[in-house]
Amino acid sequence: MRILLGLLLMFPVTAHAAAKALAGGAGLGARRMFVLLFLMLGPIKILVPFVSITHGTDAAFRRRLATRALFFSVAALILGGALGRTLLERLEIPVPVLALTVGLALFLIALGNIRDQFSGPVRPISAGKPPGLHLAINPLAFPTIVTPSGIAAIMIFAVLAQDERMKLTIAGITLSILLLDWLAMLFAHAILKWLGPALQVLAVVLSVTQVALGLQVMLHSLSLIGAFAERGN
Repeated sequence: MRILLGLLLMFPVTAHAAAKALAGGAGLGARRMFVLLFLMLGPIKILVPFVSITHGTDAAFRRRLATRALFFSVAALILGGALGRTLLERLEIPVPVLALTVGLALFLIALGNIRDQFSGPVRPISAGKPPGLHLAINPLAFPTIVTPSGIAAIMIFAVLAQDERMKLTIAGITLSILLLDWLAMLFAHAILKWLGPALQVLAVVLSVTQVALGLQVMLHSLSLIGAFAERGN
């Protein structure tokens, strides 16, 4: 931590310059943003928890729960993005530091997902009372759908958004992924029933991809801070 703080003092990076470097050098175009947000906010990680939470409920309840969770997730991301951008501007936190945090979170979460593949299936929640719509906030909307790394990514993208076109692109990508989450929750039981083994394989592939992307984001962030000179491909 002391080494990192020393590097920040020796090689200061303004938010505006870092935004250009991240958007350009890291290749954070629409495709890369979609991949990153899909890994952080996408539907694959939601299926098993949603089926576990709604075990023994009817389709109408699952639809209401999924819709409510969608609205709470949208609100959480809007609030997180707005507050994050304000904090970054007022506290003058360099964007590469937050990007480094996102990369580290991506890396650690992906390692945890790979480890969980060997932990066996998640058992349905067996509580004394039936599940209610309050579960749409916690644990469904947060932290299952809206992950900490997802909020951090939205914060970074909000800083990177230098024009209205980029803002609309980020909003469109985020809403499209949340819509996929909503559809996945509506059909979660059928999806796991017919595609369970295939999804397990896909989850492993996505987790390995997430590890690689996390490392890439961390390395590029360290190069922006000045820890080392990033070599070209």
